[in-house]
Amino acid sequence: MITKSIKTFGRYCLFMTQVFRSPDKWKVFFKQLVTEISQLGVDSIPLVVIISIFIGAVIAIQMTINIVSPLIPSYSTGLATREILLLEFSSTMMCLILAGKVGSNIASEIGTMRVTEQIDAMDIMGINSANFIVLPKVLGFVLFVPVLCTLSMFVGLWGGWLVAEFTDMLTVENYLFGIQSFFNEWYVWYGIIKTVVFAYIIATVAAFYGYHVKGGALEVGKASTNAVVASSILILLADVILTKLLLQ
Repeated sequence: MITKSIKTFGRYCLFMTQVFRSPDKWKVFFKQLVTEISQLGVDSIPLVVIISIFIGAVIAIQMTINIVSPLIPSYSTGLATREILLLEFSSTMMCLILAGKVGSNIASEIGTMRVTEQIDAMDIMGINSANFIVLPKVLGFVLFVPVLCTLSMFVGLWGGWLVAEFTDMLTVENYLFGIQSFFNEWYVWYGIIKTVVFAYIIATVAAFYGYHVKGGALEVGKASTNAVVASSILILLADVILTKLLLQ
């Protein structure tokens, strides 16, 4: 098990040395980069918005229900909702969800190119296939993920506001006062930094599994599954390390 993991990590590092090289044609690269930003980033906006609204609303409801002590100020619901969204949900949980959407997309797309011998054809023509295919996907996703993180934070807080506005569980004034109280700007940057690291993990791990597919369509599906599982585990591991480094 350990030997296999070390071998896989070594293959991953060698793969990254192929990916992160100067593109042969910058014009083609930037054209692909814009396409990947649209496919991997912009197309994920509806998913991020929908999930963030409901999670923000659920957090506000649960905080209101569970904070019953008269010693706890009424604005604590807004404060707790903000902290949960900024510190964990809009970064870690959202990237775990995107690992399923974006990671499987990347792995299956590159895996299909491998089994249909498109990648082999590029290699025969002298093209660095890893750089040509993978680098725009990695950079495109990493560049756009901070936008998704910030959007998730905003929309999640708006979801909590909807609970305050359309129910009698808490007042809008207390909720708004809570999300403004004791605000720490570093928490926003902390979430953005984490999402950049997580986006790199998602894109590179998924590309690695897709690029090294051997076999047919069944192996493409297995590679997609393995990519999502591996990236999810690495995201959680990186979350622990980054939390220790950035919040100590």
